[in-house]
Amino acid sequence: MTSASNLSVSRRTVLRGAAGAVTAGVAAGAAGTATAQSGEPNYSDWFKNTSNYDSTVDKTGKDTVTITVGAKGNGGNFAFGPAAVRVDPGTTVVWKWNGKGGSHNVVAKDGSFKSEMVGETGHTFEQTFEKEGIVKYACTPHEPMGMKGAVIVGSAGNGESDGGESSGDGGNSEDSGNDGDGASAEQVGEPEYGDWFTGVSNFDGTVDRTGQNEVTVTVGATGNGGNFAFGPAAVRVDPGTTVVWKWNGKGGTHNVAAKDGSFESEMVGETGHTFEHTFEESGVHRYVCTPHKTMGMKGAIVVGDGGGAGSGSSNNAESTVDDTLTIAGGVGLVGALLAMFAFGSRSKANNRRETGR
Repeated sequence: MTSASNLSVSRRTVLRGAAGAVTAGVAAGAAGTATAQSGEPNYSDWFKNTSNYDSTVDKTGKDTVTITVGAKGNGGNFAFGPAAVRVDPGTTVVWKWNGKGGSHNVVAKDGSFKSEMVGETGHTFEQTFEKEGIVKYACTPHEPMGMKGAVIVGSAGNGESDGGESSGDGGNSEDSGNDGDGASAEQVGEPEYGDWFTGVSNFDGTVDRTGQNEVTVTVGATGNGGNFAFGPAAVRVDPGTTVVWKWNGKGGTHNVAAKDGSFESEMVGETGHTFEHTFEESGVHRYVCTPHKTMGMKGAIVVGDGGGAGSGSSNNAESTVDDTLTIAGGVGLVGALLAMFAFGSRSKANNRRETGR
């Protein structure tokens, strides 16, 4: 027969054991939750100059995740939003262009995927991630500005470095915004560019390259917040001169495209690549790098007098003087005729009065 005291002890023992089990269960659950919530990966210096990166955004539990291309960041619309996301294995990531910041692309650092270069609003590119890991990517022409991203698949990178570092040149260039073929930068009369060079940081006047059969312009010179300039920005050449644009491999991918459509190179990032065009007719020929036009990567080739202020200005002045003299002479002649007419009228009136007497 069990006594009341023994029964009481047994109940306390059971309750204590149950409480311990509950506590252990809660602790185990908490531990499980902590394990499920993955920590921030160690990206090394991948996001060092990415202004819109704050942390990795948890997008787990979703079949499709959308990332904006051209989000606000890095001095303009040069960011992926969010910059870093964590997804489950098997998730499809869709990059969607918002049409801002010029042309962009999405290129994996490990070469596993690459989109085309696009600026169109609403364009999409997608990639399904099956394996766990840290996948870094960038916009090729804007990587030095910080337009970089990362997709964390599964529990990868929980405080561990994947050893990857950005290979961007960061715009630390020794090239001058006025570099070219080494000739002296003698300034000549300035053409009327309107607002073409407004916001172009490396434009400092038109550089005289007349008297040369071939002139070189650097593509990727220092300017406009990185290696986003033509050097020199504006040159004057003789009719028949061949201009050679030479890529220095900095600032990502560039092209050379005439504003009037008369010439256009391919989109290239390779060091030493060249593109040339021979200018036969006088005039001002404006051109740009298409993806970096909004940043100020613009140039001009002035052929011959090119309608410059220095060409024909004295003739204009002489013409103005001649016109003034002609007008003055005409006014004087008209005045003299009017005076003679008035004098003749008065003479006739006097004669009539004298005859009437």
